[in-house]
Amino acid sequence: MLQILAATSNKHKVEEFRAAFAPIQEKIQIITLDDIPPFNMPEENGSTFEENAMLKARHASAFADMPAFADDSGLEVAALNGAPGIYSARYAGENATDPDRIAKLLREMEGKSDRSARFVCCTALAYRGMDVKVFRGMVNGEILLQPFGSHGFGYDPVFRPEGYDRSFGELGPEIKDKISHRAHALEQLVAFIKNELDSMDDFEFE
Repeated sequence: MLQILAATSNKHKVEEFRAAFAPIQEKIQIITLDDIPPFNMPEENGSTFEENAMLKARHASAFADMPAFADDSGLEVAALNGAPGIYSARYAGENATDPDRIAKLLREMEGKSDRSARFVCCTALAYRGMDVKVFRGMVNGEILLQPFGSHGFGYDPVFRPEGYDRSFGELGPEIKDKISHRAHALEQLVAFIKNELDSMDDFEFE
């Protein structure tokens, strides 16, 4: 069975990762950062979601000497010229909470008629410190006037995806895990790994 490291300390993301990998759970075992010796993740100093995701995956795979994947994701708002983008988690300061970030976003959106936005996720796979593949997923929607729902995390309560009349915070994991930006990126990642496993005896990404 292949062991693969999920290089994140975000418990919500780990839950989404496990759900995404369910179709190949008999072939892989997801290892989390709690299962390996402690180490410091690198600074996310890339200029794109892709660069940040690969930076984390590459570092984690080299440290743990196993395949590793990481993601970088964020919210891009049209009326804010794509902000908060790669700075979504730090939008309201390093120690800000999700309500703090949402409050700042809603303040910035006051008076804006265009409330279109999209969530973006890039999931990167690395092996022995070397780049393997990066996958990009997106979901379009709009920013609501106030938060709704208590599911999910981050900006979920104020983001309503296209085709739905409720926010991610209201839809819950049963729906979000199927339609979200992270779900789209992870679907591609899982398909790639499954293909690799099906086509070779020794999982070497070569």
